[in-house]
Amino acid sequence: MIKISKIKMHIKIQKFLKNFAFWIVILIFTFCILNFNCYAQPISSKELLENAQEYDGKRIIYQGEIIGEVIERKDSVWLNLLDGDFAIGIFLKKDILPQIKFIGGYKAKGDLLEVEGIFHAHCSEHKGELDIHAEKIRIVKEGFLKEEKISFLRKIWIKYLSLSSFIIFICIILRNFWKRK
Repeated sequence: MIKISKIKMHIKIQKFLKNFAFWIVILIFTFCILNFNCYAQPISSKELLENAQEYDGKRIIYQGEIIGEVIERKDSVWLNLLDGDFAIGIFLKKDILPQIKFIGGYKAKGDLLEVEGIFHAHCSEHKGELDIHAEKIRIVKEGFLKEEKISFLRKIWIKYLSLSSFIIFICIILRNFWKRK
């Protein structure tokens, strides 16, 4: 009887150890996967401007839509990124600039870029300007051309006003013609 209980106890311990080992492997595997998918959250322009001294000289990640123009220098580039609140100037070397397809403006939504670099509240290199010196930059989402949609009501108003203007123009010409005779 004692031998049978020892055997049963031994079997239970073995099952427990197998289950325990299985869950340890699953746990380690899960942590490895989660570790590879964790990214730092970008800092907003509002946060940067409100706490400029706190972030001054520190490495940050900033994300925004490229707007305006890309200004090229000898071996560097200036561009502006807008995150919805404010635009911040980005200074980077030409060799790390990705191929930008769309720059934001009236007719296009600009590429969404993520920049990792050093934030400067008062950059000594650029006359005290607030900027980010990018070390890494990547395109998060490609921009697109905006389609201008004119509502049906506006189309009717355009036609009505155009026709009215044309009729008034003809009336003025005819009135001047009859006055001369």
